[in-house]
Amino acid sequence: MRKNILITGASKGIGREIAKGLSLLGHNLFLTSRNEEVLRAVSQEIGAKDFFACDLACETALEGLKTFIQKNNIDILINNAGEYIYGAVEMMTYEQISKLFAVNLLAPIFLCSAAADNMKSKKWGRIINIGSISGVMGEAYASLYSSSKSGLIGLTKSLALELAEHNITVNVINPGWVETEMGLESIEESEFSLDEILESVPQKRFVKPDEIEKLIEYLISDVAKGITGQSINLCAGLSLGI
Repeated sequence: MRKNILITGASKGIGREIAKGLSLLGHNLFLTSRNEEVLRAVSQEIGAKDFFACDLACETALEGLKTFIQKNNIDILINNAGEYIYGAVEMMTYEQISKLFAVNLLAPIFLCSAAADNMKSKKWGRIINIGSISGVMGEAYASLYSSSKSGLIGLTKSLALELAEHNITVNVINPGWVETEMGLESIEESEFSLDEILESVPQKRFVKPDEIEKLIEYLISDVAKGITGQSINLCAGLSLGI
């Protein structure tokens, strides 16, 4: 059955791949990201139902997105948007801290609250949070990112319990190094080379964005209705150590 799906951070990287893949299944796609021009182009490319340009760190913009979610009766919420900062914690300003947490954790919480009523009324819903292996293992010099993604895991487990009786599942996918623009940029910001990072991954490769999309396809299906509250590591073995 065709579902109404909202994807945050849908204009590039993992979010764009998710949008492309799910559009091929015939679902109604609703996209959001900050860059309106790119968002419009992606929406036209995949035949999205509608889009809403929005800065998730802005409270006023989030209120507009809440109205958009409720107007379009969103059945499936995919919290994909994320910010990454590399650097020692003592170098972080309050503005950097608050912005990263606003995008990575506060916005997903708010959007879950915006979508929950419609899901409850239909007795069906799916929430997929895109976390990070850094939220599972920790990452030196990425304490803001790691802690915000750890928060997503806690949110996922708690909401799964809260919403289970309404036939709503909530899960979090924790990618490792992913072959995206953001992933490659984070390497440039770090003190490690590409070869050094690949050496630390048991499968000696980056995860492809379409691997994440295919896992989402499964998690939103009725076949996976018994899977909820789970923190799933999709990381080419990175969480296992070397």
